[in-house]
Amino acid sequence: MSIEVEQRDHLLVIGVRRPQKMNALSRDMFHALARALHRLEHDPDLWVGVIWAEGPHFTSGVDLNDWAEAFAAGSPFPIGEGEVDPFSMSGPRLSKPLVIAVQGRCYTWGWELLLNTDLRVAATDTRFAMLEVKRGFYACGGATLRLPKEIGWGNAQRYLLTGDELGAEDACRLGLVQQLCAPGEQFDAALALASRVAKAAPLGVQGSLLSSRTCMLEGEEAAVDVTFRGMAEVMRSEDAAEGVRSVVERREAVFRGR
Repeated sequence: MSIEVEQRDHLLVIGVRRPQKMNALSRDMFHALARALHRLEHDPDLWVGVIWAEGPHFTSGVDLNDWAEAFAAGSPFPIGEGEVDPFSMSGPRLSKPLVIAVQGRCYTWGWELLLNTDLRVAATDTRFAMLEVKRGFYACGGATLRLPKEIGWGNAQRYLLTGDELGAEDACRLGLVQQLCAPGEQFDAALALASRVAKAAPLGVQGSLLSSRTCMLEGEEAAVDVTFRGMAEVMRSEDAAEGVRSVVERREAVFRGR
C-alpha cells in the first residue's frame, strides 16, 4: 500500500510510502489520499491531520505515464464519492487543519499539496520545484492559484515560470514553511506541532480556519459575517463552557469537540 493511514488519539497520520519510486504520485495514490482526507473530515473523533513521506525525498513528482491521459482530458483530479480533493480543486474543502512534513525533493504535486495545508515543517535539505514547464505543460494542482498569495506575485512566477528549485531556508524566509529541522526529524516535529493544535478546542480551531479562509477567498466583509455567526454556535458548546471552567479553576482545559 503506497498510502498508509493511522489514527493516533485525535490525529490522523497519513504516510506516503512509495520510496522505491521516490514517492511519485500515481492515480491510485491520489484516490487513497482523497479517501483518507474524507475520513478526517467526517470522523468527529479526528481533529488534525498529519501528512509525511517515507524515504529521503517527499516526492519526485507525479507518475507521468499514469497521469498523461487524465491531464490530456482536462480533468486530472476527478473526485468520487467518499473522497476529499487533496488539492482542493474540486468539491468541498477540508474544514480541519492539516500539518505536513517534507524533506529532500518536494516537487510538483508535493509543493501543491503543501500549499493546501495549514502548518508546514521542512527538513533543511528540502528543495521545492514546479517542474511542469520543463516537461511541456504547467501546474494544475493549485500552485498557480495559491503560490502568488503565499509568497507574492514576482516570487511565485520566479519558480512557476522557470521550474527552478527553492531551498528550505528561502522557503522559510518567504513564509512558505513555519519550521525547519534537521533531516530525519521532520515527522516528529510535525507530529508535535499537530499535537499542540489538537490540545486546543477543535470547534474553535475549525472556526478560526473557516474565518481565515473566507477572508482570503471572499474578502473581509464575508469573513466578518461568517466569524460572528460561527462564534454564536461555538459559544454554546460544551468546550466553551469547559474553557471558562478551566480558567476559573486554574487548570488546563480538556476539550471533547462538542
